[in-house]
Amino acid sequence: MNECYYDKRMDFFYNKTNTDTVDEWTGPQLIVVLCFGTFFCLFIFISNSLVIAAVVKNKRFHFPFYYLLANLAAADFFAGIAYVFLMFNTGPVSKTLTVNRWFLRQGLLDTSLTASLVNLLVIAVERHMSIMRMKIHSNLTKKRVTFLIISIWAIAIFMGAVPTLGWNCLCDISACSSLAPIYSRSYLVFWSVLNLVVFFIMVVVYIRIYMYVQRKTNVLSSHTSGSISRRRTPVKLMKTVMTLLGAFVVCWTPGLVVLLLDGLNCTYCGIQNVKRWFLLLALMNSVMNPIIYSYKDDEMWGTMKRMICCSSEDKTQDRRSSRIPSTVLCRSTDNSGHYIEDGIIQGTICGKGDLGDKGNS
Repeated sequence: MNECYYDKRMDFFYNKTNTDTVDEWTGPQLIVVLCFGTFFCLFIFISNSLVIAAVVKNKRFHFPFYYLLANLAAADFFAGIAYVFLMFNTGPVSKTLTVNRWFLRQGLLDTSLTASLVNLLVIAVERHMSIMRMKIHSNLTKKRVTFLIISIWAIAIFMGAVPTLGWNCLCDISACSSLAPIYSRSYLVFWSVLNLVVFFIMVVVYIRIYMYVQRKTNVLSSHTSGSISRRRTPVKLMKTVMTLLGAFVVCWTPGLVVLLLDGLNCTYCGIQNVKRWFLLLALMNSVMNPIIYSYKDDEMWGTMKRMICCSSEDKTQDRRSSRIPSTVLCRSTDNSGHYIEDGIIQGTICGKGDLGDKGNS
């Protein structure tokens, strides 16, 4: 029967796996990393808090898609917490950690990744169902969205706790990985392959949705009198979501590939030399998302800017912003439940009902 090492500190496991934790994390380099990390984490906290507050404050964002977007911002906020905890428990400090504290450090990172990944997957499914069936979220009530959000975090917490629950190498030192000295190599293979497969599925789904929306927009353009910018609003919505997905894939894929190589016990791949840079790249994803929200959506940026300036929104500003093509979905009075974009039919459907009403007006 294998001996278990639950009472050992992390220096025991780092020495067993020949993992270096000191040389590259001392002196000026450590100070620079901590300064940049602190700045980015502060930006993550502030910017994602603004995104969540904008969705809560602006009634134009009270739709399932934006609730899920706010939850993605919450996942990025949580990622900021995970990185702060990591900064104070890494480098030379890593060897002094207990097993449970090290599990907590890595569990927070795994939970934040899973929360973002599952949230993007739910958004992909929600977009696919609504657009392919020409619906406007009629089946997604606030209770269902709340259930989805709770489910996302339940899955994320569970996945982050899997190694703590038993899938580790505390009782089988020979199976320990190099990057994560108390994680089993089999778990790293499972974890990285699962996430990479989900990445691929989401990319395929979003590309299919984007092509469908663009095709439908071209058809609607010949039957509506709106401006070109309004006709392209559904495409703009999908570009926003696909930009988020693209940033997520680009920032997280290198790190997952490194974990996969470690899980496959690739001793000549030099993964120790790049692991910290890929971790910083993953951190950048939580920095980029709020910038994408505000850059791609005029209404979101306007709401965030008003909150930053601490000025109340008057009626004139509201009327002005309502004329800007936005990705906010309007509720149609048409009982057929067609997918209708506010930017395409502003002033033709949202205020008058269906297309038949427009013809009668």
